[in-house]
Amino acid sequence: MSQRDSWFLKIWDDKNPEHFGLGEAGPLPGLSTETPEQVEAQLELVMGRLSKLSASSAANLEALYQAIGISDLSSSVLFALETAWLDFIQGGTRKIFDNSFLKGTPIPINGLVWMGGLDDMLQQVSIKLYDGFNCIKLKIGGINFEKELDILQFIRRKYFRDVVTIRLDANGAFKVEDAMYKLMDCARYDIHSIEQPIRPGLSKMAELCRETPVPIALDEELIGVNKREAKIALLDRIRPQFIILKPSLHGGIAGCAEWVRLAEERQTGWWMTSALESSIGLNAIAQFSAEYPIDTHQGLGTGMIYTDNIASPLKVEKGHLKVDSQEIWDLSEF
Repeated sequence: MSQRDSWFLKIWDDKNPEHFGLGEAGPLPGLSTETPEQVEAQLELVMGRLSKLSASSAANLEALYQAIGISDLSSSVLFALETAWLDFIQGGTRKIFDNSFLKGTPIPINGLVWMGGLDDMLQQVSIKLYDGFNCIKLKIGGINFEKELDILQFIRRKYFRDVVTIRLDANGAFKVEDAMYKLMDCARYDIHSIEQPIRPGLSKMAELCRETPVPIALDEELIGVNKREAKIALLDRIRPQFIILKPSLHGGIAGCAEWVRLAEERQTGWWMTSALESSIGLNAIAQFSAEYPIDTHQGLGTGMIYTDNIASPLKVEKGHLKVDSQEIWDLSEF
């Protein structure tokens, strides 16, 4: 990817146009179930419904859902609507949730190492560790598997498990017949978890989760599973150790909150990650994450990958995402 396309929903009162809320709809090509054309059509639909709404008639998300109707909205559009509305009704200052994150409590995040050549990935790992990250997430499946094991060995020779946590993300790259062998190889290096070892929709996933030596986290497997009954069926059938939640892909705030409730009922772990949103979407996901007790690293360090992002108070420092009180939002383009 050399560029990222997002749509922004802006909500304001004609009597006070300087007071506005912003939300981001950012479907990921190849992963999201909606097309750009569908996103634009749904945003037009949402704007028509919003024009008939007053702030007093939807003072919280539940009231908004009833007033707008959300059953026909895709994940990214719903996320844009939810966050733009919360921002608007709470003063138009990019406050989505009033919690500890906005008040200065940083969120621990993993340092993301992208697929690439061996030397490139080793360099990325070294930079992340130097920058203070104690949880590294490596995208694997892009080069020779033996070389990827060399990277894991490189980390573990220098850092024990209690010093550096290693997460892996295979993005479904393992072949079904090889998956268990590769999981056993990875287990030699004290791996915290591996996301989506095989592609979603395969019956083998339940067996892998049952027998794996490395805890498995579902990600792409959750996309398009929007009904409560379907979520329950998936969790009960596969019984993953973790699930990874992206509001832009997994049903917005409403959908992710339901996934959290169902996961916790089954003692399944979870964490939030971004789906490569701009600072607008990342800010909302960080605040949403902080609505829960944070006992593990979140996947919220993606804002650094852009050369042309929206200037914001969000800052990554020593493996944490925080709000820098000395910085302000630059929303001049809105």
